[in-house]
Amino acid sequence: MLNNKVVLYVVTSGVFIVFASFVSDTLFVSELVEKVNIERARLHGDPNGPVRKLHFIIFILSFAIGTSVKLVSEWYKSEKLKQQIENQKISAEISFLKTQLNPHFLFNSLNSIYSLANKKSDDTTEAIVTLSELMRYMIYETQKELVPLADEINYIKNYIDLQNLRLKDSSGVRVNIHGKIDHKIEPLLLISFIENAFKYGTDYNGKTDIRICIEVVDSNLTLEVSNYVSIHKRDDQNSGIGLKNVKNRLQLQYPNSHELKIEEEDKRFSVKLKLKLKSN
Repeated sequence: MLNNKVVLYVVTSGVFIVFASFVSDTLFVSELVEKVNIERARLHGDPNGPVRKLHFIIFILSFAIGTSVKLVSEWYKSEKLKQQIENQKISAEISFLKTQLNPHFLFNSLNSIYSLANKKSDDTTEAIVTLSELMRYMIYETQKELVPLADEINYIKNYIDLQNLRLKDSSGVRVNIHGKIDHKIEPLLLISFIENAFKYGTDYNGKTDIRICIEVVDSNLTLEVSNYVSIHKRDDQNSGIGLKNVKNRLQLQYPNSHELKIEEEDKRFSVKLKLKLKSN
């Protein structure tokens, strides 16, 4: 049956039930039942008829129940195996997305430090130290399935500090973080939206207008990021990798517990993300 040999299963089952019922009649009928059947035989003419019919019915029921239990057991094993394969697939996809994100982040950060070094800025050393902290977090902490939200937010603050060092005027960068952050979150899930704001939120004159707000109420996190839309020509082949990456991760890790809204109008690009966090 489990190998789709349905006809052979039906024939074999029928033969087994008939054979087993007759063997049972021969081996297990008690003397008392035999005496009762002898008395019935005077009326019905078949001394083994009632017992044989009873045993036949019992074997059919037993065989049906045994088959059902086996089929349910095999179905459960099959579903469990499918779930394990699906979980492994999701885990592999998430790991792949993370490996895509890290080089993308490093490339943008090195661009920022290069900009400082090119201007012979005194902040270059501080930028390198900040980058080392960021890389330490990315290498050692993000291998975990979940990280404390407080650590992730601290990582975001370090990234913002690094970006502020390269700006001519960082007064246009406004950051608000409030709420109780004793929850956990998948690592590197929020940074791409902030990365994108710094990449495209500065005009030719170096003026930056970026607003970042992270709010946690109970177990619900809301991230709002908006930035001025630069008129710089975008590299369509290489831009947006981080956003595509995080969209895929949200679908995999928060399939029914997130809401993402991205808009671009009146020279402003805005992102609003809502998701249900996982508590400690």
